Amino acid sequence: MRRLNREFREIDRPTDVLSFPTGEPGFLGDIAVDVPYAARQAARRRHSLDREVKLLLTHGILHLLGHDHETDDGTMFRLQGRLVRKVFGPGPDGVPEDET
Repeated sequence: MRRLNREFREIDRPTDVLSFPTGEPGFLGDIAVDVPYAARQAARRRHSLDREVKLLLTHGILHLLGHDHETDDGTMFRLQGRLVRKVFGPGPDGVPEDET
């Protein structure tokens, strides 16, 4: 995952999830999840790996749909929180504390 992050984003560190849009009609793109990274992150946040992977997939899909939490003043994270709670039920929503 570190290599992918370095190659595609020019950021030389591992990350939990990456999205790769294709631009092809009918196909959003690919999402890569670093499961060992996600497992450590889930343990640190005290929830299941299953929940963490669901959060990361939701996050990745939102990026494929064109959302960017680095530039949107919290819009993506608010949407992510609503979607996660609606689709996966109560629990962690993957939204950083300072973004709520």
